[in-house]
Amino acid sequence: MKVTRVERMIVDVPLTERQQVISAREVYNWGVVELCKVTADTGHVGWGETVIHYTWARVSDAAVEKVIGQSPMRWLNDDSIGAGLQMALFDLVGKIMEVPVYELLGRKVRDWVPISWWSIDASPEQWAAEARDAVALGYTSFKLKARPWWDIVAQIEAVTQATFPHFKLDLDANGTWQNAASAIPIIKRLERFPQVAMFESPIPQHDILGNRQIRAAINRPVAMHFGSPTYVTNLREGCCDGYVICAGKSQVLRQATLSAEAEMPFWLQLVGNGLTTTWAAHLGAVLTHATWPAITCMNLNSHQLLRQPIEVVGGYHRVPEAPGLGVEVDEETVARYRVPEATVAEFTTKGQLYDRPKPRIINTVVYPDGSCVHMGSAGQGYGYFGGGHGPAYVEGVRLEARPDDGTPEWADLFARAQQHPVRGRW
Repeated sequence: MKVTRVERMIVDVPLTERQQVISAREVYNWGVVELCKVTADTGHVGWGETVIHYTWARVSDAAVEKVIGQSPMRWLNDDSIGAGLQMALFDLVGKIMEVPVYELLGRKVRDWVPISWWSIDASPEQWAAEARDAVALGYTSFKLKARPWWDIVAQIEAVTQATFPHFKLDLDANGTWQNAASAIPIIKRLERFPQVAMFESPIPQHDILGNRQIRAAINRPVAMHFGSPTYVTNLREGCCDGYVICAGKSQVLRQATLSAEAEMPFWLQLVGNGLTTTWAAHLGAVLTHATWPAITCMNLNSHQLLRQPIEVVGGYHRVPEAPGLGVEVDEETVARYRVPEATVAEFTTKGQLYDRPKPRIINTVVYPDGSCVHMGSAGQGYGYFGGGHGPAYVEGVRLEARPDDGTPEWADLFARAQQHPVRGRW
């Protein structure tokens, strides 16, 4: 068996109506996906996908050249070929061998795998609405991005009121709670909510002493991205209780094995749509300690690009048993959302990846005393607040997203805020 063709196509899947508003400030382009359709001389076809503005590794022209004319088996374990192509080769080989992908990965340990809903930071009302949708679609957990520019206590109150007692919340501060001295009081406020299950990266992961202090002071698990601090250092110092794993197949299996040896649970964080969610399910089916709900962000999209949508029941979805990934791509929907090749070529000639127009937004952090901080992009907040230039938590703080209103005043503030956050009065 040999690969005879690799077709790559860009599809631009609209986010859900609410997420178009929420995600405009930061992850507006996560619906832009490159699909890989790989054909073998046997007539079998494999599919994979890459969120080109986020996923751990994109597919390159060189990677495609490597696999053409070769046995797909040769490249299955090579993470360097990129997410979508590696996924498509596993789908292809599984179909040729007439086995589900999980049988190519290891020994199956579970039939159903846990999955979580996901959202970036948003108002309490928006998070509550997202949580209600999650409950309606069978989810029992929600990973939320905690940020210093929102009142996290008010946000969690809104979500808990919109859900049920065993609906769990995993909070990811991405290090913006600065240090143990500022993070511990925030966490103590949140521990009174039984639904708050764990905290991811409350402070920078390299702060070994601070993370040890946090673990000693709180009664919830702390999760960290695998590798920072190093695995051995973490085992010796006890910086976290479990991991976030995000990588290609071979690296995922390596990190998962090390986690299992340390008896540490983890969640798979493989961002994508329906194909990626299914790929994560096959991995989760064979990894003993993949017991925390996976993060794929599939819920952001208005369509999964699959003929039969993935169904979540009680916070889990079933691992497919059909050959390959075990799902069918909805090629009619793919054609509807496919970006014309001429449009993709325009970006390529400029040395750029296809992208949606970046929304022009001033993100203004408004405090109860009337002071504010204007940011040209939400991404500025990580370094600014994580570096201690603003408080990690203020009761009643909120973010005002202000799109371009066409005025010279807006344009002037936007230009200044692009360079550095601007302090002022609201």
